[in-house]
Amino acid sequence: MRDKKRIVIALGGNALQADPNDTTAKAQLKTAKETAKPIADLIEEGNEVIIVHGNGPQVGQIVAAYETAAATDKKNEMMPFPECGAMSQGYIGYHLQQSIREEMVKRGIKKEVATVVTQVVVDEKDPGFQNPTKPVGSFYSKEEAEKMEKEKGFVMKEDSGRGYRRMVASPEPLDVVEANLIKSLVDQNHVVIAGGGGGIPVVDKGNGVLEGVPAVVDKDFISAKMAELMDVDLLIILTAVEKVAIHFGKPNQKELTRLTKEEVYQYIEEGHFAPGSMLPKMKTALRFVESAPGRETLITSLEKAKEGIEGKTGTTIVST
Repeated sequence: MRDKKRIVIALGGNALQADPNDTTAKAQLKTAKETAKPIADLIEEGNEVIIVHGNGPQVGQIVAAYETAAATDKKNEMMPFPECGAMSQGYIGYHLQQSIREEMVKRGIKKEVATVVTQVVVDEKDPGFQNPTKPVGSFYSKEEAEKMEKEKGFVMKEDSGRGYRRMVASPEPLDVVEANLIKSLVDQNHVVIAGGGGGIPVVDKGNGVLEGVPAVVDKDFISAKMAELMDVDLLIILTAVEKVAIHFGKPNQKELTRLTKEEVYQYIEEGHFAPGSMLPKMKTALRFVESAPGRETLITSLEKAKEGIEGKTGTTIVST
């Protein structure tokens, strides 16, 4: 193992938008500047850092803006979903790289930071395409939804009593197209932001042709794939809590410090982790620790990342 660790950091939504009711660019940049500080702590310790982040609200805003423009003026076409994902990667990456660079300059850290607009290979026969589950974009009435299904071929489903939304698939990530480029940048001691929003899903059509598809790769799953491809020592999944807990929110809540993969499987089977929050993170931890001997996943809060690496807090998942 290296003297200092090579780390993939998976940023949760609270690292980009502290106030879910304020989704403006100004608010995101302000939050990014705070997020940059604990990341800079890890860089300052000499760790090699690759950052992956989500993009749910941001790509939703972009899709909705194009939907509104198309509805207002028929001359405006709706932007294809892969292109919306690319826009969100650039937008969020710009805020993160600016904020991290600013923090590194303050501390005299002589490194560069850059965003790589990342494509992720998926299988066009992935079962996820048969049952799209990820809602994106604006809300519509039943009549409008039926019209969009007929005219555009979209899959529209009712979303929590708020109206109908377009659904896209969530396929498994198979490979990262720019993996060699990202690894080269990290090898040269640069900080890299990549795989934003799960990356842009593409299918390999052969002869070097890649085709973007309307889908969302789970941000946590691409974090595990990125960590595997970058041969990192540690995957850090940053979330809203300092430690993973069982019996969460109940009088007998118990925080967990160190777990083997067997214990994680047991807790998953017992239903301790919520499907929309901690469950995908635990599954991501398992994917990474099972990908090669000696790999570990740390789950903790953004503010406690440095202490987590030092073994002072957080929940660490190991293979045995």
